[in-house]
Amino acid sequence: MTARRLALYATLTMVGLVGCGGGDTADPRPQGGAGTVTGDVTVFAAASLTESFTRVGADFEAANPGVRVTFSFAGSSALANQINQGAPADVFASASPANMTTVAGAGNSDGSPSVFVRNQLVIAVPDGNPGGVNGLADLAQPGVKVALCAEQVPCGAAAAKALDGAGVELTPVTLEQDVKAALSKVRLGEVDAALVYRTDVRAADDDVDGIEFPESAGAINDYPIVVLKNAPNGPAAQAFVDHVLSNPGQAVLTAAGFQAP
Repeated sequence: MTARRLALYATLTMVGLVGCGGGDTADPRPQGGAGTVTGDVTVFAAASLTESFTRVGADFEAANPGVRVTFSFAGSSALANQINQGAPADVFASASPANMTTVAGAGNSDGSPSVFVRNQLVIAVPDGNPGGVNGLADLAQPGVKVALCAEQVPCGAAAAKALDGAGVELTPVTLEQDVKAALSKVRLGEVDAALVYRTDVRAADDDVDGIEFPESAGAINDYPIVVLKNAPNGPAAQAFVDHVLSNPGQAVLTAAGFQAP
């Protein structure tokens, strides 16, 4: 009798397990996790994020095979204006809070922006430093040609703050609309120096040298990121932002020379 009861119990238990594991089982993947978003994601990002975000985007696509990320890299002020004029985008990553405020103030952000990295200026000079530039004061010397970003651009605003803090006055030979354009003047040998981000010099490899200067510590830029209010693909946009803020995303950015917020 005992053996029969044990056999019956075992049979009923197996039937129950089979019933729970049938075809109606829910997807075991957590909602919003890797692989659960699809479609196109358009990211408007500061020019200084070009190399690192290209890598971050590739990693995000690999984790979400149904997603394609498209980037528009430019000066943060230009991107903010485009967003406020109705340009279709899902995510905005700015090189300064001021340009993010322009977008949020117009009601075009979905939620509060998150600062995801910080960046610091250096003096970029051509390989070998033919102009003999060693600090900010040297940029004001006669005959030294300097490229700066325009002041409405984050790298330009940071440069103005650093120069003011050092008491250095200079007249640049060119004002550029994004940091990559300023760096290009150095790479082409058209100027003796430019004030750009540390990350841009690192990305330029051996084409330019970077000179650190202490006044840059007082002009560090915070980089905020946000999903846009009218994002065509809100779920994938949020997933991209989450990836940027995640440990893998932060590792890519730190390796590129960005500082943790």
